Amino acid sequence: MSPVSPSPSRPAYDSRRLRRIFDRRADAFDAVAFLPREIAQRMNERLEYIKVTPASVLDAGCGAGDDLPALRARFPEAPVFGVDVSGAMLARAGQREAAQTDWRRWLPASLGRALGQRGPRVAQADFSSLPFAAGAFDLIWSNLALHWHSRPDAVFPEWQRVLRVNGLLMFSTLGPDTLRELRAAYAQAEATLGLAPAGARVIDFVDMHDLGDMLVESGFEIPVMDQEVLTITYQSPESLLADVRRWGAYPFERAAPRGATRRFRRALGDALDARRRDDGTIALTFEVIYGHAWKAVPRTTPEGHGIVRIEDIGKGRPKNR
Repeated sequence: MSPVSPSPSRPAYDSRRLRRIFDRRADAFDAVAFLPREIAQRMNERLEYIKVTPASVLDAGCGAGDDLPALRARFPEAPVFGVDVSGAMLARAGQREAAQTDWRRWLPASLGRALGQRGPRVAQADFSSLPFAAGAFDLIWSNLALHWHSRPDAVFPEWQRVLRVNGLLMFSTLGPDTLRELRAAYAQAEATLGLAPAGARVIDFVDMHDLGDMLVESGFEIPVMDQEVLTITYQSPESLLADVRRWGAYPFERAAPRGATRRFRRALGDALDARRRDDGTIALTFEVIYGHAWKAVPRTTPEGHGIVRIEDIGKGRPKNR
């Protein structure tokens, strides 16, 4: 399978622009955090069926740190690290952690030392270029973050690098049906005003099967992929668009129709209004993709020599009769 390449709907990845978007939206993100929180709960339910006892955990794309306390509670003996490209989102994670651990200041000093530093560590970094040594983690968790990178085929090898052999990657991301109503409304608004298509209006999300292929090519084994469709309903186009802005669901340069901004917004609102359901609400679709896979045992040494595990010797050979 060839790598995902930039296209009109999938421009080259720009981490600085993405950082600016989420820095601006950090203060308002709690208003739409219900979606990643719901998905985190569903990921945790899936994790119940997987036997894993990590010595260290990384939340890749941790945002404001909503998932860090649950990871720490599930794996109390493991240090939990978080990375995110946005410093403002990480600042919110730090504030939340400080509020949750404020009770420690009332403990006797000896007891506080015995408990140790149990909170998560966070660092500002692009999760496709992590500031960690190879094999640093036994579990990488990533909740609704991967779709922000236009080259997931470049992200998976980096996640594979920082995982230990037999370490687990568990992630969720958004698939191609996400925001389909908004995408159609944009096209209708452009047609109504006689405007040439202005290019991508929302992310061109990657298909589940392509993600599975990328995992295998990146050195993961036994990938398990599934998806579900969630629908959020709105009473007005304005409330729908406000949530989309809070999510930061447009990470690329916006090509606004010159001289037609107000008319375009009105036409967009009309196009969304025309999609009201029988109950009067406007639906917005999210295709949520879940995936997990294990870091495969290497087949060659760094020098290129083949590796054969003792337990594999004799497998595949016909038995003597």
